Amino acid sequence: MLNETVFRSDTVPVADRFDYWQERLGQTHAPMHLSSEHAHDYRAVQRILDLGTVSVWPAAYHPLVFRRTAKQIRQSDPEVFHLSLLLNGCGVAAWKKRNTQYRPYDFHCNDSSVPYEIHAHGEVIRTIGLEIPKAVLPLPRGAADRVVGSRLPGRTGMGVLLAQFLTQLADDTSSYLPSDGPRLGTVVTDLVAMLFAHTLETADDLPPETHQRILLLRVQEFIRQNLHDSQLTPAAIAAAHHISVRYLHRLFHSEGTTVAARIRHLRLEAALHDLTDPALRSTPIHAIARRWGYSRASEFSRAFRAAYGLPPKDYRQQHPG
Repeated sequence: MLNETVFRSDTVPVADRFDYWQERLGQTHAPMHLSSEHAHDYRAVQRILDLGTVSVWPAAYHPLVFRRTAKQIRQSDPEVFHLSLLLNGCGVAAWKKRNTQYRPYDFHCNDSSVPYEIHAHGEVIRTIGLEIPKAVLPLPRGAADRVVGSRLPGRTGMGVLLAQFLTQLADDTSSYLPSDGPRLGTVVTDLVAMLFAHTLETADDLPPETHQRILLLRVQEFIRQNLHDSQLTPAAIAAAHHISVRYLHRLFHSEGTTVAARIRHLRLEAALHDLTDPALRSTPIHAIARRWGYSRASEFSRAFRAAYGLPPKDYRQQHPG
């Protein structure tokens, strides 16, 4: 599992909860003033995932007003961008003379070097925050500053990839080791850089390796979305992304695997989940095989046995869920 720190306000005395939350956010992002109608008994939960130079922090908290002043900036400026994917609730942010409204699955971006005021409304606010040093973004100096204050959609364009990556990471870190943190941080950095560049229409300024890693992420997500298709072949994947099959194989070779191996792994992983799901206990094995792109049950059985050591029927019997 990744290195992770968890904070819950209900582990400290009621009278200290709001002050402690303000202290936590000051350490996570930058010092700021907070106010809330719920300050008398403030409820908040925060997890901090360590990705090397980058940190990701899923959080749920009561409505809140964040203010960072010019005086606080002079006293302490970690020189970071903060992106927050809003999952539940709504928000209004003021940056200089600009006001922006945010809805679920919007990103907002603030800059630790710029005064701001953010009002977060709703019964419970749920976000995934992301702290990234300005110096690590592979963009021309000053370009990323122009994104601050924009509403960046997380359901369309480049925002989809970043939103999906962050939500999947926040949902389950069990498959990662602490040593995977810096690699995941590189992926997050590339996705943020591409989102900013797309917003600014400066994608051509990004280095080739960033484009390549983003393309690989696009291909991997395409595969995930089309595992049910028995015609999901390298040729079909390459055509959908306007690249050659040879270049597609090169992308996966850089990850130490092959296209076919990746498809097989994801299909078998999904089928394994279904076979051990109590809600699908009555679903025939051949139907599960078809659901995940195996047109022939015998082919599925051979692949499953090679991967897990047992035929699907026996595995299901031994793992009733």
